[in-house]
Amino acid sequence: MKCIYCEHPYTYALADKQQKCGKCKRKFSPRKIQREKILNELFVLGINAREASLQTKMHFATVQKYYEGFRRNIALYADELYQHNAQRVTGYDEYLYLPKSLKAEKNIHKIQHFLTMSYDEKVYSIMMPRTRDIHYDRDNEQSQKLLLKYLKFNKVAKLSKAQSTITQFWDFFENFICQYKGVSDIQFIYYLKEAEWRFNSQK
Repeated sequence: MKCIYCEHPYTYALADKQQKCGKCKRKFSPRKIQREKILNELFVLGINAREASLQTKMHFATVQKYYEGFRRNIALYADELYQHNAQRVTGYDEYLYLPKSLKAEKNIHKIQHFLTMSYDEKVYSIMMPRTRDIHYDRDNEQSQKLLLKYLKFNKVAKLSKAQSTITQFWDFFENFICQYKGVSDIQFIYYLKEAEWRFNSQK
């Protein structure tokens, strides 16, 4: 078996079922590599972690850990890709996301705010400051209404009138995120990036 680190063609099996490279002397687990390959294939197909856990008979927490790693890699890849295409951006706009089950008037602090840019029919999103980080009187109903009005209507300027790619992504994102319940603030960016990656892959 070839070494996964230095690609040396000769490795040998250890008592704990790991492989050790005859050149760089590093150890790796073929079983772990196979497990990651299977989960990556299911992730690419859009199989959620719970269903992947049932199909593979792996513990849900294990599958979830791998999926989180896949999403982090996607986020890094998206940033790298954007760096090579930043000069080709043709439009951008803000989006305010709140689960449809929640009323905006009572859940302003839960709104996720991000900026979506488009280039070559693809998109790239950047998280904006959370509404809860904006200084306003949380106990003042009028103050909350004014902030909500601002968030709804004070949009950033567009670079072009061709917003179809961006709005298509927003629709795609809304449908995509519905399958997940209770995405945390910390994890939200990674789910957003997964949606972005899946949307761009269709183009």
